[in-house]
Amino acid sequence: MIWLGALLGITIAALVILSACLHPLWNTLIKKDEDQRVGFLALTIGLILISFLHILLASYDFADGLRAWDTILFSWIGQMCYGSGLVAVLRRGDLSAYYPIVRSTPLIVILFNFLVLGQSYDFLVILFVIIVLAGAFALQYRRGKGLLDDPATLGFALLALFGTGIYTLADAASMQVIEPPVLNFWVNVLCFPSYCLLYWIIDRDNTGSRTLKALFAKPLQYLMIAGICYCSYYLILYVYSEGADVAAVATVRQASIPISVLIGGLYLREGAVLRRFAASL
Repeated sequence: MIWLGALLGITIAALVILSACLHPLWNTLIKKDEDQRVGFLALTIGLILISFLHILLASYDFADGLRAWDTILFSWIGQMCYGSGLVAVLRRGDLSAYYPIVRSTPLIVILFNFLVLGQSYDFLVILFVIIVLAGAFALQYRRGKGLLDDPATLGFALLALFGTGIYTLADAASMQVIEPPVLNFWVNVLCFPSYCLLYWIIDRDNTGSRTLKALFAKPLQYLMIAGICYCSYYLILYVYSEGADVAAVATVRQASIPISVLIGGLYLREGAVLRRFAASL
């Protein structure tokens, strides 16, 4: 990962690694919530509030979102795929097993840049991504069970991965036009009612009202989770605004994978922590 750090610059690489350390923390806290849907939607409201205050304090313009409306829409689509897939994974499976698949973003970024933009990559970049993906799928192995023994959860993880790839590319484009909190605000303003509608359509779950009740009951808990998520997300948006290479950033963010495995094993008491940690490295 040294050569990636050199490509990004030491300061930018350090910010990406810090973001990677924070990311699995809020995932874990949502996983521990008694209702992952409510926890995730409370997080979304928290992100709206924090970005709203950030915009006011920094004297940014909410209307700037109009200058990047097209990439904001793609970020919204990506976040909807990611959020709905992630919540399903957190409800059904182990964080340490499926988080590495969800965070295999370099695969999507590199495929898009290669197939759509015609960008070529060094052999070492391709090799590194292949190794990461192999390790991610190796985490699914359990003695006596096949890789596809739980195809639904794996499918949700892949949906979240696909969504991550979409919003990663869209976010990077938006950061050339608008400020990070403006993007964060508008994307989450679009996402909250969309999640509520989605869960109502799926199983008539009135998640929106349940989320508001939970948020008023435990405001500090959910605002803390939102704060962790906001810091992690802001750091990534900031490095994109500084012109950092998207594929390199996505690859360095893989540092979050072994952290998620350790948290899953030591805090959530998920099984096979040593084997999963070895595979994550």
